[in-house]
Amino acid sequence: MRAIMVMFDSLNRRLLPNFGASEIEAPNFERLARLSVTFDNCYAGSMPCMPARRELHTGRYNFLHRSWGPLEPFDDSMPEILKNNGVHTHLATDHQHYWEDGGATYHARYSTFEFFRGQEGDPWKGHVGGVTPPPTGNGDNFLTRQDWVNRLYLTDELDHPQTLTFDAGLHFLETNSDKQDWFLQIETFDPHEPFFSYERYRELYPARNDDRIYDWPSYRRVIEDDETVDAVRAEYFALVSMCDRSLGRVLDFMDEHDMWDDTMLIVNTDHGFLLGEHGWWGKSVMPWFDESIHTPLFLWDPRAGKKDERRSSLVATIDIAPTLLDFFGVSPTPDMQGRPLRDVAADDSPVRDTALFGVHGSHVSVTDGRYVYMRASVTDENQPLYEYTLMPTHMRSRFFVEELRDLNLAEPFSFTKDVRVLKIPAVPAGSPAAYGTLLYDLVEDPDQRNPLSDPTLERRMVELLVRDMRDSDAPLEQYERLGLPAAGAVTEEHLLVKRQWHSVQASSSPVPLISDFPRGAYVVSTPIGHLLDDERTRDLIREAFPATRNDSFGRYFAGMTPIMLTAAMPQVKKERLDELESQLVAVIGPPHGPRDAGATPAH
Repeated sequence: MRAIMVMFDSLNRRLLPNFGASEIEAPNFERLARLSVTFDNCYAGSMPCMPARRELHTGRYNFLHRSWGPLEPFDDSMPEILKNNGVHTHLATDHQHYWEDGGATYHARYSTFEFFRGQEGDPWKGHVGGVTPPPTGNGDNFLTRQDWVNRLYLTDELDHPQTLTFDAGLHFLETNSDKQDWFLQIETFDPHEPFFSYERYRELYPARNDDRIYDWPSYRRVIEDDETVDAVRAEYFALVSMCDRSLGRVLDFMDEHDMWDDTMLIVNTDHGFLLGEHGWWGKSVMPWFDESIHTPLFLWDPRAGKKDERRSSLVATIDIAPTLLDFFGVSPTPDMQGRPLRDVAADDSPVRDTALFGVHGSHVSVTDGRYVYMRASVTDENQPLYEYTLMPTHMRSRFFVEELRDLNLAEPFSFTKDVRVLKIPAVPAGSPAAYGTLLYDLVEDPDQRNPLSDPTLERRMVELLVRDMRDSDAPLEQYERLGLPAAGAVTEEHLLVKRQWHSVQASSSPVPLISDFPRGAYVVSTPIGHLLDDERTRDLIREAFPATRNDSFGRYFAGMTPIMLTAAMPQVKKERLDELESQLVAVIGPPHGPRDAGATPAH
């Protein structure tokens, strides 16, 4: 038995022809549907990138206990379990987050692995003096300078990390197509931003009206005009078509080597991406709407032998690890919450009635396949919140010593194998209370334009949410943060939609525009990082944007101007920006002459 998983990153389900996107040229995804089972109701869980991969290994939710971080010493790892049971596991990837502090324990779980450099500001090629970027409508942050350096070495599609990743996967197949007992994971970072591809794909979508590059939108509300939005979407479409070509190479190989009789094929992604839908760019800083959390999943299981069919049963990312273990005759571990998908593929037999999803410290959400319930924090403070870990690293850094000074040891959770873990106070990037608690009916309102206020329905969804949180052994303070009962029954007092309805409505109010402020205003022209570096203004910024008190978040936001950070935080209104501008003028003095609009971070 052999298995191949082709994994993409940030693949928006609604922008594939398989799900009705006629504007995308992706014939190999259409071909894939004819060769496999298409799951119409698959949901990602722990978000974003590395939390999703922790689920892929462990088959359980992790966002209730931990933000972005490595595999823990007590975690079960599907590739490692297969390796220990005589199945060779191989990873070919250009996903640079595996080689950062927050992803450093994943790739070594495989028998062998390969990594290809150059994606999204990967610290790859060293140019001390920097480079001059071409005309661009992109933003700027600590990743973009390096990304422009990297692009100097990616002028030929043959050298692109996506191409090299699939080259390596196909080399593994060439080498081992006559062998048994292996699992190959071909994982590309694309179509994650920046949406960098080549003219052969870009010319398929001629939406641009100038020579500027628009391929890296910031994670915030859309403040650009429709023409710019169309240009960004065209760059994403082009990269999806490039991904489609790479997918076709794998399908061709399986055809040419007659691999369908004994080789499982899974094609999936970690999450989607908003490209102007709901008035937002990106992910993570806004609620996880359908375009970003409802993901494409395709499965060819030679045991079931079903292809060119669709399945409506609810499935989730946590089901992938048990599915692969089951395929190789290995039992899922007791700590895995996922279920093998063999019967779903065979005849649409359901394996679950709910799926959880969310980001650590944000909404905790549940769906039953029709209704989606996104539970916000009870208060704007969005506390209490803790990180539970034995691997104290963030995405690109170790935990700062300031974060560790107030840590304690927590008692073991059900899945930590009798091991106590560090309990570290956490500072969330924002507050889900700013958006309110959201309830949607995806049958009647598939685009999630009309949130519901229905106490009877909310109570049913709260009961499902609490049940799943208890099954996940959620920390007690999560119930306090969300205003839910850690024990006992759900009652009317636990309902939150009506109490937060003003936030639901306010969060959809128009975003402040650059044109609302005088040219040269500090809130429009001065990056957050400069204001944090200035002793005169540091406390003003930290008061206006509490997340910047965390040095890691402060670095992340450094390239943003205050107005751009506001575009990602709907709880900060124009009136607060007006007040901040007055405070900055009072301590710095009036701006000296007109300034260009401030740079925005691209990630």
